[in-house]
Amino acid sequence: MQSKQDYDTLIKLLILGDSGVGKTCFLVNYCKKSFTRIHLPTIGIDYEHKYEDVDGKHVKLQIWDTAGQERFKTITQNYYKGSMGIILAYSVTDPNTFKNIADWMKQISERADPSVKIVIIATKIDMKDQRKVSTQEGEELAQKYGVKFFETSALEGTNVIEAFKCIASQALQTIQASSPINNFKIIQKPVIQSKKQEKDAKCC
Repeated sequence: MQSKQDYDTLIKLLILGDSGVGKTCFLVNYCKKSFTRIHLPTIGIDYEHKYEDVDGKHVKLQIWDTAGQERFKTITQNYYKGSMGIILAYSVTDPNTFKNIADWMKQISERADPSVKIVIIATKIDMKDQRKVSTQEGEELAQKYGVKFFETSALEGTNVIEAFKCIASQALQTIQASSPINNFKIIQKPVIQSKKQEKDAKCC
């Protein structure tokens, strides 16, 4: 039986999307199986690790949670490099975050590796009375870009694991196709942050 340290491959993932769509709640649900409504906006960027069995491989997922505010985009652009998968989020309660997916896709095409895999997620589907973006609109958007689509709820845990496993599987297939040795490891250096940044970064 493999230990957590004995993984086959490290996969770097990014979570992108406007501020307030619930990126951190989505990540916390996946990594810690918990949910809290009390979050401050993510300052710059933060990351979590998660070990997962994907397509017969024991992988270590390094998941970067980015700030969605415009003033932080110069920071997050640095983290496109080396990313193998991107989860792009919008909230079904906010049509503007849905419209801004086009801007995020443009930035991805300009900054990320051409081989990067993308999954679009709709968040907060548990907020049925506040919903303003339909399932059909989300599906059509994903079809337009040729990517997978999941409607999710961090509160209820809906499609959280499924979305992460999907993007991890796609990224792993790219890694395996590009290397004759499938058990290599990629080392990413963590961001050096001040103590205040580290405290503030545990947020939404």
